[in-house]
Amino acid sequence: MEKEIKRTKIKELLSMQPGAEVVAKGWVRTKRGNKNINFIALNDGSTINNIQVVCDMKAFDEEMMKKITTGACLRVQGDLVESVGSGQAVEIQAKDILVYGTADPNTYPLQKKGHTLEFLRSIAHLRPRTNTFGAVLRIRHAMAFAIHKFFNDKGFVYLHTPLITASDCEGAGAMFQVTTLDLNNPPRNADGSIDYSQDFFGRMTSLTVSGQLEGELGAMALGQIYTFGPTFRAENSNTPRHLAEFWMIEPEMAFYEIQDNMDLAEEFIKYCVKYALDNCMDDLRFLNDMFDKELISRLQGVINTEFARITYTEGVDILLKSGRDFEYPVSWGVDLQSEHERYLVEEHYRRPVIVTDYPKDIKAFYMKQNDDGKTVRGMDVLFPKIGEIIGGSQREEDLDKLNRRIAELGMDTRNLQWYIDTRRFGSAPHSGFGLGFERLLLFVTGMANIRDVIPFPRTPKNADF
Repeated sequence: MEKEIKRTKIKELLSMQPGAEVVAKGWVRTKRGNKNINFIALNDGSTINNIQVVCDMKAFDEEMMKKITTGACLRVQGDLVESVGSGQAVEIQAKDILVYGTADPNTYPLQKKGHTLEFLRSIAHLRPRTNTFGAVLRIRHAMAFAIHKFFNDKGFVYLHTPLITASDCEGAGAMFQVTTLDLNNPPRNADGSIDYSQDFFGRMTSLTVSGQLEGELGAMALGQIYTFGPTFRAENSNTPRHLAEFWMIEPEMAFYEIQDNMDLAEEFIKYCVKYALDNCMDDLRFLNDMFDKELISRLQGVINTEFARITYTEGVDILLKSGRDFEYPVSWGVDLQSEHERYLVEEHYRRPVIVTDYPKDIKAFYMKQNDDGKTVRGMDVLFPKIGEIIGGSQREEDLDKLNRRIAELGMDTRNLQWYIDTRRFGSAPHSGFGLGFERLLLFVTGMANIRDVIPFPRTPKNADF
């Protein structure tokens, strides 16, 4: 009995020497030819590049060949030979073809023509088969791996923080509620309010907006931790930069002052960008050619540039002196908008910028207060085309200051006692930051819309697929 030949991925086939009999499996991108010879472009997702399959029509059943249309799935066995055409070094001279699944050319939506990204969002179950989304999703995988490798190699502990929580880290209130109560007839207290003591957790709970608070607890025991998981914001923000469900990387480090925090953020983001350049060049080259002609040069620019570091006050002065008529007027005390951040990065400094020492009143309760009583040791890393890509701070380790700030903001401390306890028992200076994974991917891929760097985007009025 003849031994069955194992499948070889197309990425590997394209780097092999001709001469072997091989098996490839994948989906048809295109088929062309005449009654004597057909050429099939086959792709299996392992690379953006297709392998050409050459079919001598005398060797194949005509009815079977009619089933091979764009989108069909095939098993191809044949000889790997030197390619006579340009564009690839090798191709497969087909001996045997098995059609695993057909794709009706009248209904299969990904025919050989240009499709808008908006249209592809409406068929998110099929868009990974396009060159664009194959490239984006391979880069997404590479970036996730790079993140774990960076922190692992530095001795950080990967901490899994809860997705269901009773605390609101940001104090923003834009949280998705989690409940098992009958929404048509919820139990009520005597005053008419909903009786959450009868809910699954015995209290009101929500999907998390951040793993930071729990991450700080980990850092207070393990020294250096990072989280990397999904987070949720119930903001009605229908913009190209917002998702309701996205992924966050949040390192927290004991004994880190704000300068250490900035150093780590800069090193981390440069590492991720360099990893993409070193390991995803085929995909980056495609996205560079198709969407953003400056993508690769911009990525190379980041890893070869020292980030500018300025205070919020210095940034506001630069914006006021710019003579620019911004849509959102600038004054000390306002939160910087994307247009302000991009001006600082793209026009003034022409490199990434880290802004520190923000006004206390526009930042979260947990940020360490400066001696001036007005500012906190917050930091934002600003990038070209994106604006803010990282937000972080040195955390307030002083129990009295933290309690005063919580009181100033009128926050309910019942769900925060465990957090406040870390300032009672062996408090220490510590810092951390958050990186929105999809914001990083926007920068690395050059895509313009955040819905196009996550497989199945969740946005207001959209939870399809």
